[in-house]
Amino acid sequence: MNRSTGLESNPEAKKKIINRLRRAHGQLAAVIDAVEDDAHCAQIVQQLSAVSKAVDRAGFLVVSSALQECMAEEEVATDDLDQLEKLFLSFA
Repeated sequence: MNRSTGLESNPEAKKKIINRLRRAHGQLAAVIDAVEDDAHCAQIVQQLSAVSKAVDRAGFLVVSSALQECMAEEEVATDDLDQLEKLFLSFA
């Protein structure tokens, strides 16, 4: 697939993705601090879970945006759809 994510034509999705990734960035910093400070394992696992969910949701939004762009085209290459499917399934 040689196209972009489709985010340039969907500024709202791009904003959501950036916000989720920034949130994940902050949460990951909190995980690092918690490990360095010998925090309780429950706190560390809870923060890791939050980071994972934020990153996964950002990934789903990226794939969703690419799918929407693909489906808006009159002619969609099978290879493009196959690659999008693989990307989507990589989050499962």
